[in-house]
Amino acid sequence: MKILLPVDGSDCALRAVDQLIAHSSWYREMPEIHLLNVHPPIPMGRVQAHIGKETLHDYYLEEGQRDLLSAQEALNQAGRYHTSHIHVGQPAEVIAKVAAELGCDLIVMGSHGRSGIAGLIAGSVASRVLHLAHCPVLLVK
Repeated sequence: MKILLPVDGSDCALRAVDQLIAHSSWYREMPEIHLLNVHPPIPMGRVQAHIGKETLHDYYLEEGQRDLLSAQEALNQAGRYHTSHIHVGQPAEVIAKVAAELGCDLIVMGSHGRSGIAGLIAGSVASRVLHLAHCPVLLVK
């Protein structure tokens, strides 16, 4: 079984990591865990005139590694092998695409728990993933 675990460094993403670790006994064999960090792209307009592509790439890499660190440490302490991925793009679309490319059987992700008007105004990566993913999605509040 392959599980995609998108993390952004937030408390709700770390709760999803903790939930996966706590329920490891659900699985006959330990699943293949893929940590994913997706950084929204910085609008390129005038940014390109002031910084180069390499500097921007380094920025995305540094930010992604920082956001993955707590999840990686928690999985390491629990003895759970994982592979980390860093991508740039629209988070929900990238999560669904990476899950399909890796052949994931499940996406486990945190949800901020917004509903109603707040969810409509702020949007929800989790709800978009639910619509785009071709595999089950487990949301952890």
